[in-house]
Amino acid sequence: MRKPRDIDSELKALEAKAKILKERRVRQFGELVIATGADELDPEILTGALLGAVAAKDANATEGWRKAGASFFQRGARKATARRNRDAANDAAPDRNAASA
Repeated sequence: MRKPRDIDSELKALEAKAKILKERRVRQFGELVIATGADELDPEILTGALLGAVAAKDANATEGWRKAGASFFQRGARKATARRNRDAANDAAPDRNAASA
């Protein structure tokens, strides 16, 4: 015989997971705003720009924004890779300031 499912506990677990995902999404949007430098804009300007982007019907404009966004993320990935490679090279290099025995 099958064990009965505890729907209430499953529902609570799903609600907790949804809350965590929403919090992560909000945090990531904040990080994106900071990474793009948009945190220096007045909130009204940023809100207006976002509302304009949402309301935009021009496919050429939205495609241009998409390409600019994709290149932003690709630049970030290249910078992160270069930084990791540079850090790894620095870790592998002997410390010049170390005291000799």
